[in-house]
Amino acid sequence: MIYLDNNATTQLDPAVRDAMLPFLTDRYGNPSSTHRFGQESRQAIEQARFQVAELLGCDAKEILFTSGGTESDNAALHGLLAMRAPRKTLIVSSVEHSAIREPVQALAKQGHRIIEIPVDLHGRFGLDAFKLALQNTDVALASIMWANNETGTLFDIRTLGELCRKHNVPFHVDAVQAAGKIPLDLRDLPLDLLSISAHKFHGPKGTGALYIRRGTRWQPWQRGGPQEHDRRGGTENVPALVGMGQAAELAHLDLQKDSAQIQSLRDRFENQIHSLIPDTHINGDLENRLPNTSNIAFAGLEAEAILLLLSEQTLCASAGAACSSGSLEPSHVLRAMHLPDRLAHGAVRFSLSRFTTPADIDAALAIIPPIIARLRTTLPV
Repeated sequence: MIYLDNNATTQLDPAVRDAMLPFLTDRYGNPSSTHRFGQESRQAIEQARFQVAELLGCDAKEILFTSGGTESDNAALHGLLAMRAPRKTLIVSSVEHSAIREPVQALAKQGHRIIEIPVDLHGRFGLDAFKLALQNTDVALASIMWANNETGTLFDIRTLGELCRKHNVPFHVDAVQAAGKIPLDLRDLPLDLLSISAHKFHGPKGTGALYIRRGTRWQPWQRGGPQEHDRRGGTENVPALVGMGQAAELAHLDLQKDSAQIQSLRDRFENQIHSLIPDTHINGDLENRLPNTSNIAFAGLEAEAILLLLSEQTLCASAGAACSSGSLEPSHVLRAMHLPDRLAHGAVRFSLSRFTTPADIDAALAIIPPIIARLRTTLPV
């Protein structure tokens, strides 16, 4: 199998699996128990908290563990809104992940006003529109992603955070795709909350974290017991948290080396695709994007047909599109970028990881061109 769908999920690192195993078998104590057996689990959680904080460049006490990026995003939005009443205006980008888009749309139905900041043809953030939106005195918060999950385009979080600080607007960042791929140093950045998910950097699924800067006014969203320092009720998933901590440590340890190697493979892949296949287009901001992400439009084709044939050749990739009523429509991200239909319909995302090898790229380059040639002969849009 050639796995080039790492923005969807990543392989569990063997070292992460090994770290988790004892807590799935012998070390099963409840971390809220006062006896020594339970406190072993408590210590493991706090070690994981420290490891995640090291990856993000913050204090361990600012890390709240969650069930993943979606919960972290929802908790950030609702926790901030609860403290900002009666303000009801939220600022988001037009290319946010569904973990932000869906709760925001639900809030709009409840009477909140949503301001969507547009992006340009390359997916670059509309800074002037953001400045104008912040002048609204009813703004409760701004929530902007760091890296787009489809194109890899990076937004200038420092500049956006400084603007939010100037207008006294709390700033949440969805960094689910950024964490473990680019350096993060939250002590040096003007943001208030930030969401991550373990399975995007070779940790287990169903585990995430919400960074809450010390002093930020935020209300706990999930009520129950006193876990997570009274900020999230519910018995902790100790094995998964241990795995997240180990994955964070590994990502932090070799981040620069891994990123350089991944980007080199990604660039070689793109250059060869351009050379071997006519009428292709790389979507997104080519100067400011994740090192692992390549969103390629094969003009005149449908991504669904491409992916089906790639899968038959054991090559895993994805498309920013969703089937509904028997038709395939480009994703909201590509629509927001106003990509022409002949490109948007044939857009395929290839995303690499530190486990991607040169042999994987060579195999992909042998598989993709004949498939595109075949489709353009038989099934053009």
